[in-house]
Formats: sequence, structure tokens, C-alpha cells
Amino acid sequence: MQSVPVLTIDLINDWLRNRGAGMYGGEAVTQLEHALQCATLAKADGAAPELVTAALLHDICHLAEGLDDRTYPHGPTGAAMLEELFPAAVTEPVRMHVDAKRYLCAIEPLYWSGLSGASKRSLMWQGGPFTPDEAAAFIAQPHAEDAVNLRRWDDEAKVPGAETASLDEFVAIMQSVASVQKSAGEKAA
Repeated sequence: MQSVPVLTIDLINDWLRNRGAGMYGGEAVTQLEHALQCATLAKADGAAPELVTAALLHDICHLAEGLDDRTYPHGPTGAAMLEELFPAAVTEPVRMHVDAKRYLCAIEPLYWSGLSGASKRSLMWQGGPFTPDEAAAFIAQPHAEDAVNLRRWDDEAKVPGAETASLDEFVAIMQSVASVQKSAGEKAA
């Protein structure tokens, strides 16, 4: 089995700029457009810098070479790729954003009808909607509410030609969040 890369800010920036031009699944936007739209929506909603970073990076695993989503589910794998660089306030919403879709399908009867065709198709092999017990267990976890907010921005971030903040602006936010994580790690050591 292939090892999962550990990311740095420079590598993330490189991947977004140089690999982000590929189309985002079955949607009419690129990977980079989707990431920027999602982060812009989070920022516009007043999300904390950590959650804005999670919104930008929630699908970072899609930019890794050779990591098939069925073998390496992109939420948990992306979180693993980011965990040495960012705190749980970033990695947990990334890890949980697919389960947040399953949760929303379970608790909101109209949520399913608002999903794009590609998102409906992927939901089926991601496990389908949660049962009521699974939904209750999901939302009780730390960072679950942030994952639900991320999921909603994710669903909205598929608009061709939408105006967004620049990648440079979000790289600066990522750097500030990563530097706080690094400082916290140094103090703990």
C-alpha cells in the first residue's frame, strides 16, 4: 500500500497552483476553483482561520498522485496528510466532511435533493445516509458542527466563474494557523 505524503505549506501551495487545474469530480469547476470558493464562503460567514483553512484544504487528497478515493478515503486521508502541520480544528472537519454529508442526508429530508449528481453518486459508495443512531453519534463528536458547516460550503462551492479571494490570501491564513500549531507543539515539547 502506498504511503500518504505529509504536507508542508510550500507543497500545498504547489499542489493547488500546479495540480488544481483538473476538474473537480463531475462538477463544472476545477479543484482550485472549488477550494477557493469553499474557503471564500467560510471566510464570508466569519469562520475562524482554522475552519477557513479546513475549507480550503478539505479535498487536498484529490491532488495527491496515486491515491484512489475508494482505497484512500479523501476525508481521513487528507486529515492524516495535514495533521503534522495543523491543529485538530483544521484536520477534524477535513476528516469528517464526507460523514457530514451522510449526516445531513439523515436529518434534513430536502438535503439529498439539493446535492449535485456527482455528490449523490459518491454518497452511495461512501456509505449512504446515516441511520438515526449514526447521525446522533456523529454530531456528538468534537468538531462535528464545523464539519457540517464545511459540508454546506462544499456543496455551494461549485459555481463556474464565481469570484473568490486569492490563493495568496488563503496561503497567508494557512501560514498563520500552521505557525500557531508549531508554537503549541514547541511549548508542549
